[in-house]
Amino acid sequence: MHREKAATASPDASAVFYASTLSDMNGKPAALAQWRGKPLVVNFWATWCDPCVEEMPELSALQAQLQPRNIQILGIGVDTAANIAAFADKYHIAYPVYVAGMEGSELSRRMGNRAGGLPFTVLIGADGAVKRTWLGRLKMDDLRRELDSL
Repeated sequence: MHREKAATASPDASAVFYASTLSDMNGKPAALAQWRGKPLVVNFWATWCDPCVEEMPELSALQAQLQPRNIQILGIGVDTAANIAAFADKYHIAYPVYVAGMEGSELSRRMGNRAGGLPFTVLIGADGAVKRTWLGRLKMDDLRRELDSL
């Protein structure tokens, strides 16, 4: 798995993220600014991406563990609304999932994903700063260590 440092994120990465409005799985627009002030694990994924699909049950389980710590996982689907809704329903994703379509690729690039690959995960601190990015399938122990350091 290739790991990128947070330094690869553009200086305005979190500003771009918080300024974005994406639709939820029901097609309702949602401002990502609603998550400001909370530590976030933002996971860019697609239904056709095998490593993305493999890590999602682990992320769902992790969300339940993170709830008392006020840390939120968000899924940003780089896919069609229909594919994302069917997938989330089938696999019972336990965290908010937004539909970004191909615009999600550009957002992930602004967040530090120079290669444009998936999955791509961004750890944002409560202060809004990008703390770390990962390209490729997450190692949950690695993510937990980073979360413990927040």
